[in-house]
Amino acid sequence: MAGGRRQAPPREDVLAAAMEMIAERGLEKLTMAALGREVGMSSGHLLYYFGSKDELLLRTLEWSEGRLGAERGRLLTRTAPARERLDAYVDLYVPDRHRDPHWTLWLEVWNRSQNADADADARDRQAAIEGAWHRDLVALLAEGVSRGEFRRVDPDRFATRLRSLLDGFSIHVAIGLRGTDRTQVLAHVREFLADSLLADT
Repeated sequence: MAGGRRQAPPREDVLAAAMEMIAERGLEKLTMAALGREVGMSSGHLLYYFGSKDELLLRTLEWSEGRLGAERGRLLTRTAPARERLDAYVDLYVPDRHRDPHWTLWLEVWNRSQNADADADARDRQAAIEGAWHRDLVALLAEGVSRGEFRRVDPDRFATRLRSLLDGFSIHVAIGLRGTDRTQVLAHVREFLADSLLADT
């Protein structure tokens, strides 16, 4: 309506714009003022919605994880051997490249949560993100063991170790550590899985 009050964009649009800014310009360029200009809101209005930049970043991470979770669900529920689906899980987990926006955001959120006064609710929400990845991996490993595709490992313990390996390699890719690009990392992980998980034939 002409002359009427301009409506704020849906919260999901704000989160999508934040993620796009991280992808295109880097996390350091994501300020409340810059995001406000991008979505047609004042920085004060954004603070009213989110309370703090920390909360904005965590909400953006949760939004991005929701999209990844849906993709992960599609990959893991396909009719395919467990090993093929495990490869798909690993492909989705490992960053696409140096400065991968999702991993850049993940690292920043965890870094900010180191403060002694970090919000317990925020910590719980971060743990929920990690828990979803873990549960899906445990279920896939258990299925592969039951079908005889994988060795008789403890799915929970193996998932914990595998995700620690993936996290370490993924951080190296995300920060651009020399000698650990995505192709090399995937080769290392697949070699590890072949050695430690595939059933003997």
